[in-house]
Amino acid sequence: MADELVLLFVGTGLSEQKAKETLKNETVSQNLKSAIDQVSKISAKLKSDKDIGKLLYHVATKLKARKYQSIIVEYIAKRKLLSEAQVNAAMDYFKHNPLEPVDYHLFESECGVGVVVTPDQVEEAVEGVIALHKTGLLEQRYRYNIGAILAEARAKLRWADGKAVKNEVDMQVLDLLGPKTDADLEKPVKQKGGKAPKDAENNKSKEAVKESPSAENFLGQDGEVMSFMELMGEAVKFHKPGENYKTAGYVVTEKTMDLMKQHLKETGGKVYSRFPPEPNGILHIGHAKAINFNFGYAKANGGNCYLRYDDTNPEKEEEKFFTGIRDMVEWLGYKPWKTTHASDNFDKLYEMAEELIRRGHAYVCHMRPEDIKGFNPPDSPWRDRPIEESLQLFEDMKNGKIQEGEATLRMKTTLEEGKKDPVAYRIKFSPHHRTGDAWCIYPTYDFTHCLCDSIENISHSLCTKEFQSRRSSYYWLCNALDLYCPVQWEYGRLNLSYTVVSKRKIAKLITEGYVRDWDDPRLFTLTALRRRGFPPEAINLFCAKVGVTMAQTVIDPSLLEACVRDVLNIKAPRVMAVLDPLKVTITNFPGDHSGELTVPDFPADESRGSHKIPFTKTVYIERSDFRETADKNYKRFSCDQPVGLRHACYVITVESLQKDSSGNVTEILATCKKSSEADKPKGVIQWVCNPLVCEVRLYDRLFHHKSPEDPNEVPGGFLNDIKRDSLQVIPNAYVDQSVKNAKFLDKYQFERIGFFSADQDTTPGKIVFNRTVTLKEDRDKN
Repeated sequence: MADELVLLFVGTGLSEQKAKETLKNETVSQNLKSAIDQVSKISAKLKSDKDIGKLLYHVATKLKARKYQSIIVEYIAKRKLLSEAQVNAAMDYFKHNPLEPVDYHLFESECGVGVVVTPDQVEEAVEGVIALHKTGLLEQRYRYNIGAILAEARAKLRWADGKAVKNEVDMQVLDLLGPKTDADLEKPVKQKGGKAPKDAENNKSKEAVKESPSAENFLGQDGEVMSFMELMGEAVKFHKPGENYKTAGYVVTEKTMDLMKQHLKETGGKVYSRFPPEPNGILHIGHAKAINFNFGYAKANGGNCYLRYDDTNPEKEEEKFFTGIRDMVEWLGYKPWKTTHASDNFDKLYEMAEELIRRGHAYVCHMRPEDIKGFNPPDSPWRDRPIEESLQLFEDMKNGKIQEGEATLRMKTTLEEGKKDPVAYRIKFSPHHRTGDAWCIYPTYDFTHCLCDSIENISHSLCTKEFQSRRSSYYWLCNALDLYCPVQWEYGRLNLSYTVVSKRKIAKLITEGYVRDWDDPRLFTLTALRRRGFPPEAINLFCAKVGVTMAQTVIDPSLLEACVRDVLNIKAPRVMAVLDPLKVTITNFPGDHSGELTVPDFPADESRGSHKIPFTKTVYIERSDFRETADKNYKRFSCDQPVGLRHACYVITVESLQKDSSGNVTEILATCKKSSEADKPKGVIQWVCNPLVCEVRLYDRLFHHKSPEDPNEVPGGFLNDIKRDSLQVIPNAYVDQSVKNAKFLDKYQFERIGFFSADQDTTPGKIVFNRTVTLKEDRDKN
């Protein structure tokens, strides 16, 4: 049979090698044979016509909506479609007009049927295009972009023979410029330093601005971040609801349009999306992108977004994960239209599985899980078992008559990655969080995901790129059951360096005692980032900056931290604090001073409020802000260098030092002068007076290397890459009294130190602050 098909394909104009390659693709082979058979019925001579054969092969490989193949092939056989351009137009017509009956008058008009382009018309059109490019051609000669000329000419001559158009362009260019000279054949000289021309640099600069907008483009003066989709703008272009069939790769069946009409009737033509996490762990930074994308896209288009828990793995699901997921979605500023569970549909899904068996698309298999792992497992010996037998065994699985691991329900399809017959149902004798012991079989992701999307009338099924390999099975399963089929769109997963987000690995970090819990601020779970003090607006801003792309992106945490600074710089009031206090006694403190100062919350905009702090003869400064001797680059306090006190309008000068037995300075005795009466100091430092004693936790990266999970970077495994000093606890830091009423998640900028947030461990007796991020400036600079 294979040899006969090779001869058949070669007879239409394919080379023997191409014919044999075609045979490797069963679908294309069947399509091509069907087309050749149809042409042969019209005229036996036509099947050996090489021009027709070329067009038939094009249809066999490119046409998505197979139901229209016979129409296109008939037009090819009757020589009404004469070129690849016309065949492409025919395929495009049916992609955008799948409604029955076919409007043949419009179809022929769109495909250029009967249109004859004469040589004179080709010559005239090419002359017009050449005239537009004449100046550039004469200046650059054969280095000019001839491809652009050819593209414009073909656009004007849509139905002309492509070779004829190219020949005419070549001839007219030759006529204008004459034969190529030695100068034309020389390689262009590169500019010194490899610099691009000025125009190219300008274009590059414009592109960079477009790709990486500045913070001002994201934030208003109140620190509010535009919505994710507002920031994405034209970068996201999806199909309109009801126009699923216009999407590349979408499979159209005879029932597609009727199902689409019903879908539009039930949704009112609105966008419907969903965020479908598994409730077996806490959401991480990568999920923030998915939340923004799914909820943001629906919101931007006046649609609705479900929060759907994919609760099909009963032994790993806990109540804290259900509530934690919902909390994080709402914390990021989104409200689910409805909250649903895959388990809501367990009865429907079981009935659909039975129907899939009845239609011959699924079977009960007894191969062990370890035997069907990988991409080249042996075919199941039970693949062709009788339908009634599979139905009975599937019922036995449901009723607990078959032990775990002894049977699965498998679907007769192949994933893009080559994995054959994925599992639809497996046996698990585990009670379910919501359904208890009602079920002992549970559907897999491959079975559940697309069917729940269909049940909920999802218009845009947005998921990360690792699910691209399941798109064909997604479409196949919906169509195999004659159900409405949503469109699956993929985007690149967001990953951060210097971290792990695997639920299993985070659990390992917790059980081994390297971190405290899922919300330990050194992690990049969303609960951890919230506890550390990251505002939700900053996370949404970060997701927008990263953008929606198919590329898998690994981002340095510094970009996220920069977004946090952008937001907190506008939202966090300023206070003064010292982490390592050094006592300063001002010996000539003015007796007439009120002992109190009014300090602006936002020094750059004093209209936004203020707070009062005490100011007496005893203050505390940061120990690192004092040196006994200073070099010429040092700008802070020393024995021979005065310093200004922030907000106090006083300059202090060392009078004498008190030291302990080890020679460490324990107290500075100083004199003061009003700033208006003293020479301008080199530097100004923060200080506190009658402060609150607080605990401050300074967090650093948890891992040494960018990719702690990469065995090439960390041969010993991620646990060997942990930084032992990633948490520094300062039990007795001094903070000014304006923070005495701080509550969990209240945020401040400790001037010259960083941004800090009140932790949940705060008690009435002691406030605990987490360092959210440092300031942009190097705290230790002179």
